[in-house]
Amino acid sequence: MIVKSIKLVNFRNHKEYYLECNDETSLILGKNGCGKTSVLEAIYILMRGKSFRAVDSEILKRGQDYYRIELLFYNGDKIIATFDGKTKYFTILDKKTKRLPNKNKYPVILFIPSDLNLISHSPGRRREYFDRVFGQLDNKYTSILNKYEKAIKQRNELLKAESLSKEQLFSWNVLLSNYGVELYHYRTNCIDQFNQRITNLYRSIAENDDNIFINYKTESPPSSEEYLKKLEQSFEKDSYLGHTTFGIHRDDYIFEFNGQPADGSASRGETRSIILAVKFIEAELIHEQTNKKPLILLDDVFSELDETRRKCLIKNFKDHQVIITSVESIND
Repeated sequence: MIVKSIKLVNFRNHKEYYLECNDETSLILGKNGCGKTSVLEAIYILMRGKSFRAVDSEILKRGQDYYRIELLFYNGDKIIATFDGKTKYFTILDKKTKRLPNKNKYPVILFIPSDLNLISHSPGRRREYFDRVFGQLDNKYTSILNKYEKAIKQRNELLKAESLSKEQLFSWNVLLSNYGVELYHYRTNCIDQFNQRITNLYRSIAENDDNIFINYKTESPPSSEEYLKKLEQSFEKDSYLGHTTFGIHRDDYIFEFNGQPADGSASRGETRSIILAVKFIEAELIHEQTNKKPLILLDDVFSELDETRRKCLIKNFKDHQVIITSVESIND
């Protein structure tokens, strides 16, 4: 449907590797540590522009001075990524670029074992997860987020200076206020869409009448003027600590189970059903907003799910191209 083949050279522990993908489901079997996840990582890089778990210097096979990955789509298009030890380039139609253009990106639903612990993860991991989701719904979100992160890095550098005045931070405060409010509205809107669906989807998986809610926790105000005021009010505290203590970068997403934090009140099986519901919503929203059915990458998650939830996963993604890694055959 989407990916026809993937070829790796000097990528992690693979000197050379080639995978011809099936139209619907492809299964990559192998023992732990043999490089199954690396294949999904390579596909992800060529479809989204960067790895979901490492920087390029860590991906390069030890002792080699370059890696190359090549993805062939069913429509005949091809994307090649090469890393020469310093810089990564994407080649599309014989044109080289350091970044994968938005028009050449394709949506991916990535499901890795650590996602099953999303509810109990740190706020930073939850932000990272939802940032990745929201960025696939709208490329503008990722662009604004990158600008915000660059601005806050500059502001934090200034805060480490021995002598600093409020005036020196003003321009960065303005930028952070504008970007922060834009991110706030994106996040509020996206989480509202999740919350409109999550309880019904969860109930269809768990077959009960529990209520699920994702509580978007933020101190950020809805206007840039208020945001700017709060940044200015935090000047003394930020100067003392050497970093920005207020802002959208401190947001969190708290999963609630029947009105209580799910971390602690939901069972292991219930939390897995919640995460499955989140993944199904992610796929639904991407299809609705981009008119593309995302590629599904499942990295050894079947071993973490019982038979009922495995069947549910297969049923909900039956109309997608799915690439699965596993240590054992899957008979569902």
